Amino acid sequence: MELTPPPKGLGGFTLAEVLITLTIIGIVAAITLPSLLVNVNDKAWNAQRKALYARMSQAIGEMDSVSGYGADDIENSAESFIIDGLSKVYRVQNICNSNNLSACGIPSSIIALDGTTLIFPKSLKELNIYFTEYPDDSDYDYRLSSDVNAAAFETVNGESVALFYNPNCGSKVESNYHVQAKTCVNMIYDLNGLKGPNEVGKDVGFITVLYRTDSVVVAPNPFPSNASTSMLPSYSESGNDASSACTKLSDDARIPDIDELASIFINRSLLGISSGGYWSSSVVTSGAGGYALMQDISDGLSFQNSRFILGQVRCVKR
Repeated sequence: MELTPPPKGLGGFTLAEVLITLTIIGIVAAITLPSLLVNVNDKAWNAQRKALYARMSQAIGEMDSVSGYGADDIENSAESFIIDGLSKVYRVQNICNSNNLSACGIPSSIIALDGTTLIFPKSLKELNIYFTEYPDDSDYDYRLSSDVNAAAFETVNGESVALFYNPNCGSKVESNYHVQAKTCVNMIYDLNGLKGPNEVGKDVGFITVLYRTDSVVVAPNPFPSNASTSMLPSYSESGNDASSACTKLSDDARIPDIDELASIFINRSLLGISSGGYWSSSVVTSGAGGYALMQDISDGLSFQNSRFILGQVRCVKR
């Protein structure tokens, strides 16, 4: 029986057609794969960041006190806080002093949120100069008697954490105070240790513990730049309010509260900002002529201000 050849156009692909198809697939993959990997990494880091924050919040809540550790040796009190305090309620695998932070997976430099390279701070003064240097005046009663060295530890989950400590932190007041005096603990973490990218907003972030009593733990994840210079929400018909500035920026953006802004001030070098009055979501009095809290990034003053006043807006991620 004679076989009938298949009609033209219904046969297999030619080698040229296969090569062209594979080339197109390769080009598309080269274009899309990096962005897909970035999204995957961002989601993984975000999940790990939230888990670390939850564990640290629980540990701080279980401590009898967050102040007073190493007060007789203030320079090295961060080590005392980890050894005598935190490690009693949270499992750490290694503890390193300020001269050996890399042994705990802390990189020698990191990329700040504004893209600049930052030498990793080894003391409170290096983290934020306004912890130790300001006129010795009663109106600015927040200076430490001496600089405090950082210490570091590793977690069982693989994170590296550098810890900065103020053993003489104070309790919360309503407004008009310098947040340095109210900051007890500040942690800068790297989710994967010395591995890259060592970049703030990706594998690097920070957690701050405020207030000697009724401590508050915050871990803001700021956007890389300000949303706008804007008024706090009071007359939304003006179209010039801080909350809507964040809503317009991104679906996952919100305006930080005053404690999160305090953390942003403490870690301002990690963000690449040094000045400006920033609005918080913390309202003092509502309505026409109302007041809300602002944070001065220049010197750390937290204060209430009229909601008619223009101020900067730095949104944080939900």
